[in-house]
Amino acid sequence: MNPKPRLKPGRLHPITIAPAADRVRIRFGERVVVDTDRALELREAKYRPVLYVPREDVVDGVLEPSTHETYCPFKGEAGYFTLRDGERVAEDAVWTYLAPYDAVAEIAGHVAFYPQFVEIERGPATSRSL
Repeated sequence: MNPKPRLKPGRLHPITIAPAADRVRIRFGERVVVDTDRALELREAKYRPVLYVPREDVVDGVLEPSTHETYCPFKGEAGYFTLRDGERVAEDAVWTYLAPYDAVAEIAGHVAFYPQFVEIERGPATSRSL
């Protein structure tokens, strides 16, 4: 059995993480499930940027653990959540790296949402609407 490859970001596959410049709101249907000014923006190689939000900034009760897992040689093992609000359900719509590799350690305790399941809004906000 071969161990999973573990790679470090570099010139050919850069990864950067920085605080998101804007407040981030994530809607699942009509419900705001995240409203935070603490999001991180991860940029990896030629992929689209991904917003990681602190798990504690997600509304209680909308994330259900999933058995789905994936592996990224640059970030580590990813676990998933199903997003649920009443009858609305999106299987494996949210992921997290519970023990991310050192190069991306900042995303520990954060989750990311697949944009096809939610609406992600960025911009200034005057109040939290949760």
